[in-house]
Amino acid sequence: MRKSRELLKRKHIFLLIILIFLINGFIRKVPNGTSVKGLERLDANAEFLYDLTYEKDGDIVKEQNIFNEQLVLIDEAKEFIIVDMFLFNDDYNRSTDVIYPNLSEQLTSKLIDKKSEIPDIKILFITDEINNFYGAYESPYIKRLKENDIDVVITDLEKIRDSNPLYAGIWRSAIKWFGTSGRGWLPNPFSPDSPKVTARGYLKLLNFKANHRKVIATENNAIIASMNPHDASGNHSNIALKVGGSIIEDIVVSELNTAEFSGYKDGKDFNISDIRKTGSKGLDKASLITEGKIRDSLIEEISKTSGDSEINIAMFYLSHRGIVNELIKAANRGVELKLILDPNKDAFGIKKNGLPNRQVAHEIHRKTNKSNIVRWYDTQGEQFHTKMAIIRDDNKSVIIGGSANFTRRNLDDYNLETNLMVETPRGSNLDREVDSYFSRIWNNEGGNYTLDYSSYENRSKFKTAIYRLQEWSGLSSF
Repeated sequence: MRKSRELLKRKHIFLLIILIFLINGFIRKVPNGTSVKGLERLDANAEFLYDLTYEKDGDIVKEQNIFNEQLVLIDEAKEFIIVDMFLFNDDYNRSTDVIYPNLSEQLTSKLIDKKSEIPDIKILFITDEINNFYGAYESPYIKRLKENDIDVVITDLEKIRDSNPLYAGIWRSAIKWFGTSGRGWLPNPFSPDSPKVTARGYLKLLNFKANHRKVIATENNAIIASMNPHDASGNHSNIALKVGGSIIEDIVVSELNTAEFSGYKDGKDFNISDIRKTGSKGLDKASLITEGKIRDSLIEEISKTSGDSEINIAMFYLSHRGIVNELIKAANRGVELKLILDPNKDAFGIKKNGLPNRQVAHEIHRKTNKSNIVRWYDTQGEQFHTKMAIIRDDNKSVIIGGSANFTRRNLDDYNLETNLMVETPRGSNLDREVDSYFSRIWNNEGGNYTLDYSSYENRSKFKTAIYRLQEWSGLSSF
């Protein structure tokens, strides 16, 4: 009897420990200053930018515009520069014959040169822990920025919610206390010739959480993009929105909130009064939207569409159940729906299994009984990394674009994400530019951009079950 009681007691203690681990993964709150929707700003005068890699007449053409525009912003700045970038490194497998642009080096040198030119300019560089492999070592680019009196903030991912809570509870309760630094002995998963990493670094990576933003702001303008200044991402197709005026205030406040909950103490040095007010109201209404407010804004705009509306989406990852269901309902009530998706087959030289886009595309195809909704971007080793929705009716276009994929991790207040929502009249310059971009890709105008749905159709029920489990649990990289 005593032995039975002891076994029962141990069982209860074990279950209590497991319960503590699980609860610890689910209780994290959204940090202050995140998941916001800013005011509608009338002086943003939004501009559309894009990068495209495609095949034409047997050659690969690379139209890369966004990074050059970011460098121009830095050149023109005199008061402050805030940069918040997810991937910022030159880690990739150099055994391949693919040539990548040295974006990390260029951005580092540009910021250092600007600080040398104007010593009093305030420069803040915010980035994700992935670039230091979660504390296992220090990136040489980050080290150079610090050595040249540029403030660097590594986002404190402990402060954001856990997208993989079943694992994160165990990490928080039993592993994180050992840290991640020390002599590395395991190969770097991003590059064989990068510093070796610790096992604890790998264990922290498995939390699958990130500051996924791609923002650069000065007193003159800001660019919100889907593009990373990361060498191996340098050939990707991307989009960006460039804005000026009072919306820069919202962007600066949002970025300083992230810096401050990550330990930054000098946010007061960024004077919002330095922001150049254009004073000119244009045709556009622009709002900053971050994290969960991206999801809310997108669902609201899709739900308002009717038979005379159209929804055009260009997306790297599409898997969020709420968004997928709203798109299916919209198509079935007569909305013209067009999706250009990455086939999810390449990731920096590693072959992928097509999740989640191929399974989501099959679901939309099946539930709408329409064959002309999805086209695949014809990637050649790079990625169709664009993240944009265009929702149009007879009077206006609503453009939602930035860093966020349409996934649970990106839209349900887990990752840090920054997008812009711009409403512009039909026929405006911005409307025509965005429509021309999408039409060009959809219709293969002047090049080979996209393939029809059947090219990557996948009806596997097993893969569908895997996608649904990964999306629900967070046990995935999307």
